Amino acid sequence: MGKIFRYECRRLLWNKFFIGLAVVLLLYGALVLHSVTILGVSHTAPFSPWSFGDYLSRMMLLLWLGMLFFLTFYTSPQARRAAILMDATPMPPKQYALARCAAALTGGALLTLLCMVEAAVFYGRMFHWYSWGSLLLPALVTLLPALVFALGSGWLAGQIRPWLVYVWMAVPFLLAALPLPEALGLWNGSFFTAYPLTLETLDPAFTVPEVVLLPQGIALAAGIVLLTAWQNRYPAAA
Repeated sequence: MGKIFRYECRRLLWNKFFIGLAVVLLLYGALVLHSVTILGVSHTAPFSPWSFGDYLSRMMLLLWLGMLFFLTFYTSPQARRAAILMDATPMPPKQYALARCAAALTGGALLTLLCMVEAAVFYGRMFHWYSWGSLLLPALVTLLPALVFALGSGWLAGQIRPWLVYVWMAVPFLLAALPLPEALGLWNGSFFTAYPLTLETLDPAFTVPEVVLLPQGIALAAGIVLLTAWQNRYPAAA
């Protein structure tokens, strides 16, 4: 299985698409950091968890796109036809599914890490600030549920119709344009700009109310369930 995983990682990561997406991600990240994050959000420091969370919510648009583009390697008509060859191999199809799932998650994790490293370098160069541990919680609560849900729901969309994966790529852009309720504020970034103002303190400590955590937990659980379904249905679909 390890060989399959390494092969799938090479397919996803050593190609022009991944390199191009990484370059676009870095350029857009630099634009956000130097034009928005450097000013701080809602009267907080540029290196506060609130400003960092706002940065991540803006980067989420491209991270979501990247995760779904990885899925097109497995949901395209060509990949479906390749399933016939896969069924003839001695390895159980579920192991192929697990390897490909892990490869897609690895690609998304690398893109996410790239965003976070860029922010860390920015904070170090501009402010000589290196307390990166305080940024872990906003990164986990913002990115993990969304990207796992993107992978699971994108797989489901691809099984229904391959072109639905491309339609699903528009979801974060739609959410960014909509006036979402407070409970969904992490999905368009409004939580990071609005909630600190309600705490009535200057540069408040980072906290996430339960009403905001609940949708994140639901999205994470839904993504995991759909990824499990990916493995169960893989022999007939991928």
